[in-house]
Amino acid sequence: MGASTETCDQSEGGSKIAAAIVIGVLVGCVFAFFYPYGFFSPDPPAQTPHLFKYDVLVESWSYESTEWMNMLRSYIRRLSEKNAELQNQVKELNEKLQIAEQEKGHAQEQLVLLGEPKKAAPFGKVKSTRTNPPVRPDESVNPRLAKILAEVAVGKEVIVVLANSNVKSMLEIWFTSIKRVGIPNYLVIALDDDIVDFCKENGVSVYKRYPDETVDFIGKTGSNHAVSGLKFRILREFLQLGYSVLLSDVDIVYLQNPFDHLYRDSDVEVMSDGHNNMIAYGYNDVSDEPDMGWGRYAHTTRIWAYSSGFFYIRPTVPAIELLDRVADRLTQEPTSWDQAVFNEELTFPSHPGYIGLDASRRLMDFYLFMNSKVLFKTVRKDSNLKKLKPVVVHINYHPDKLYRMKAVVEYYVNGKQDALDAFPDGSDW
Repeated sequence: MGASTETCDQSEGGSKIAAAIVIGVLVGCVFAFFYPYGFFSPDPPAQTPHLFKYDVLVESWSYESTEWMNMLRSYIRRLSEKNAELQNQVKELNEKLQIAEQEKGHAQEQLVLLGEPKKAAPFGKVKSTRTNPPVRPDESVNPRLAKILAEVAVGKEVIVVLANSNVKSMLEIWFTSIKRVGIPNYLVIALDDDIVDFCKENGVSVYKRYPDETVDFIGKTGSNHAVSGLKFRILREFLQLGYSVLLSDVDIVYLQNPFDHLYRDSDVEVMSDGHNNMIAYGYNDVSDEPDMGWGRYAHTTRIWAYSSGFFYIRPTVPAIELLDRVADRLTQEPTSWDQAVFNEELTFPSHPGYIGLDASRRLMDFYLFMNSKVLFKTVRKDSNLKKLKPVVVHINYHPDKLYRMKAVVEYYVNGKQDALDAFPDGSDW
């Protein structure tokens, strides 16, 4: 009796073990089905759920299924869109990195320039730093222009003029006077093919930009003011390449090498439209309003315009910002005069709603860098001033430019003493 009971107990225990094994296998299969990556494992990577879903679909549908192909195309399209989005992000990040590197380089140059803090010098001996450091040259901006400038420029400086076929006669006087003085570092920016051919025929260094619809249209058909406005956009590349530019209008006669008379201590060195010391270099102008009583006299500071037709500009951050500001405003205000905009951006101080340009500037000696008002209204009538030989003469006050340019050559180069006499002071004959 005891033996049979023991046998039954053993048989019953074996059945329980077998049942437990079967149950364990079934539970394992269930978990394997619902948790293919393991019960305690993390979820599959975020980028694969669609693929897992498609794996299940593959088991349900054939590869030729239209529904399967449409879903696959949709998935590929989403991947392409995501890839394009990532490429744009990479491009934006690269641009930000370049800007950051430029700002870092400028900051390092400023740090080197400023050095350690210094004590102020004795009274009357304090001198501030006016010369901003040049930007780091970037030849990738325009490799073709960089190659031309490397051959033409002297000491990283070059005279630049813009010209189209409308001013061919004046351009000839312009480069002939430069050659006569012996200036090697000058470059004509041709705004049409005719000027390119004309310069090559006369052994003149010339550069024509790659086609640009806006620039080409203005360059070929625009007025003198419209063409003049182009220079601010075009000159930017010269400065980015690390070159200082003496920008010249075409109505200028060269009598000496201007590079021998520059100070190079400012971002911009400019010819004046003034015709005497007071108005050229600035003066205290008093306004009178009698109805104000005791405060009737208001003192103001005035100065005649800086000429946008002849200026020396260094490759500094403030100088490039000046070009950008003027070019942008001329684009937004197509009827504005480029010289007026140039003066406003160069001189207006910061005030509510406006951040002024932090660019240093110097005015040229108006007897050496002479405008046509100084010449025809003052110099030719003064026996002592007539003995002076200017560096350049800019025919900016008179419309009969070609004839007065020829007269300037006759007077200063060929020694014809009455060459200037026939012209009126102003523009009326």
